[in-house]
Amino acid sequence: MIKHHAFRHPGRLAALAAATHPQELRDVRYCEVIPSVQDGPTVTTYVYNTLGYNNCPRGKWNALTEQEVNTEFGSQKAELNGPRHFVIDYAQATSPASDGSKTFTFGGIQTGLRATLTTQAGQPTVGQQAYVPNQVARDTIFTFLAGKPVFELTAPDGHVYVMQSYSQIVDPRLTYRDLPRLGCVLTLPAGWSYSTKTLTATLKLNSNGLAYVVNDNLFDSYQRMS
Repeated sequence: MIKHHAFRHPGRLAALAAATHPQELRDVRYCEVIPSVQDGPTVTTYVYNTLGYNNCPRGKWNALTEQEVNTEFGSQKAELNGPRHFVIDYAQATSPASDGSKTFTFGGIQTGLRATLTTQAGQPTVGQQAYVPNQVARDTIFTFLAGKPVFELTAPDGHVYVMQSYSQIVDPRLTYRDLPRLGCVLTLPAGWSYSTKTLTATLKLNSNGLAYVVNDNLFDSYQRMS
């Protein structure tokens, strides 16, 4: 049975709440723990992250294992997705399901629930395949400020995906300053392209309950523009 902890620190969720002074997120470090629970033919995957609670303490994160997550959460499989750094400027949750108020502590690291994903048993879950879009249930608005750079993947069908976070899973040395030249490093499938530009107007990505998310081969994460 999954036991979510009661949320005791509402002020710490300024980043994903309608706060007067939201937390600035660009290049903020965080980690995600993604356990999956199978019930018959259906697998429900829960996306927890450390935003609003901590910056993913290195010692505890390095010591955390999939087995420990499964034991604590009651899941059959789990992914340790991090460390990561945000590339968005601000984030806002538009429903309680994505505001992180349902919490869980993995290996001493407190996290909040941000999204869920439902798939059939045997199908890949979020983040397991590169350049394959996933549907993630969440209610969020990601804001990218005018005058700031954005980093984009364009799919063969013309859809544009804007980077929401970069990952240090494959390349621990990857930094924010490397992102403008990332296209020379990525292994892009035929028809995919990478580009960067400076915004002339503020961009807001509203998931409206369902975000389309894709990862590149370094596990950097992007959300599709509508």
